[in-house]
Amino acid sequence: MDVTWTVERIDELTRLWDEGITTAEIGRRIGVTKNAVIGKVHRLGLVPRVVTVKPAPRRFVFEFTGPVCMWPLGHPGDEDFHFCGGHPLPGKPYCADHAALAYIRPKDAKQNAA
Repeated sequence: MDVTWTVERIDELTRLWDEGITTAEIGRRIGVTKNAVIGKVHRLGLVPRVVTVKPAPRRFVFEFTGPVCMWPLGHPGDEDFHFCGGHPLPGKPYCADHAALAYIRPKDAKQNAA
């Protein structure tokens, strides 16, 4: 039988709970699901608390009101995934920093012939 709740995990859960971390974030940090955290909190009889740390809102393509850098930051499945949102270069979807990463100048024809 796999022991999910070790003494270390319970201690970490209690510490993070007391700090006001969300149940989803606690689960990510200790390697269990949000529902496992909620169940353990109830079984331990931890005092309900107000969550003090809220994740930043996710910004989707349709939320931008003007041209912005569309360089993706993070993985689309992650809660902290977002776009750069900086000022893009004229005619490009990226800001100067991200355009430098995205676009590579072709080498001279002489170098390719060698």
